[in-house]
Formats: sequence, C-alpha cells, structure tokens
Amino acid sequence: MPCAARSRACRQGDRTTHQCLVKAVLAWKGDPGLQAADYHQIALQLTGAARSVATDVRRAVGRLPERRAARALAEYVLDDADRRLAVPLEGTACCARERARIVRALYERLDRLAELAPAAAS
Repeated sequence: MPCAARSRACRQGDRTTHQCLVKAVLAWKGDPGLQAADYHQIALQLTGAARSVATDVRRAVGRLPERRAARALAEYVLDDADRRLAVPLEGTACCARERARIVRALYERLDRLAELAPAAAS
C-alpha cells in the first residue's frame, strides 16, 4: 500500500477510535464512578485526538481563500479549541467530557471544510 494511502487509512482508523471514545464519554449520565487516574487518562487521550484533528483542520483551512467565511469560522473553532485545551487536565468526568466536546467540534468543522473542498480536508 502506498505511503499516502496507508496514512489516510491510519487517520480513518484514528477517527473511528476517537469518535467511539467521544461517544462513550458524552453518553455518561452523571459521574460513572471511575478512578481519577482513569478520567485523567481518558482526558489525555482526547487531548491528543483534539490536537491531531486540529492539525488536520489547520491544513484544510490553509487551502481556503483568505476571505472565505468558512475560513473565518474554522479559525474561530481552532482558537476556541486551543484556548480550551490550554486548561490543565483534571482527573474528573467533567474534564473528560469537555475534551470530548472539543474533539467533536473539531471533527464537525473538518467535515464541513471537506464538503466545501474535498481535497482541502485530506
């Protein structure tokens, strides 16, 4: 398999894993009763996912014309994600949920950019 195709396949596998974790975390009703270290590990995984997706969003934004509304909105979402990711991790369900919301918002933005210019999000 060519390197670029293998990379796309890895990203798709990552996306599936990320989205399963996001879905599981956002499905929690109240505090699921995990240990603080478990919440911290989940939040850490989601932080890595958010940073990875943010890189893809930045790459897609860079391919858009400067004065495009979609570019401005994506830059806002990226700035918001950066600000929220700068908050220190805590070993709480609330922190894990917040990181899951960030990942979800970034994937939503990446998908919208892909609709505008399919090559921009790859």
